[in-house]
Amino acid sequence: MWVTNRPETTKGWLGQSQYIDAAHRVHARVEDCIRTGKDTGLGRFPSHDFAINTAWLTASMTAAILLAWLKLLALDGHLATAEPKTLRYRILHAAARLVRGGRRRRLKVPRTWPWANQIVNAWQRITSLPQAP
Repeated sequence: MWVTNRPETTKGWLGQSQYIDAAHRVHARVEDCIRTGKDTGLGRFPSHDFAINTAWLTASMTAAILLAWLKLLALDGHLATAEPKTLRYRILHAAARLVRGGRRRRLKVPRTWPWANQIVNAWQRITSLPQAP
């Protein structure tokens, strides 16, 4: 059941509960994106100089977009819906190394890292994506 400020006599699809529910869900997704942006540095401008703040905004938006693509393409389970703080702690702070040898790239993650399997699975999904020409 929804409580709304729409008049009870609202006709058509605007008065239907399914429309109100869908509109609420869209707004919740917008709020989630804003919260994610704030977790990646959006809104914490470091300077009074416009050019520096422009660069900061570009970097924070790039971080938010890269995290969104990482969650969409490479992660599954709990990590696919995790907040940026969780991803930063579990994935981005891992002491992993990217090594080359035998015409291949390999990701080396310490076996003691609790989320090593998830990182390796994400790496395999990313490397299996088709390469641009």
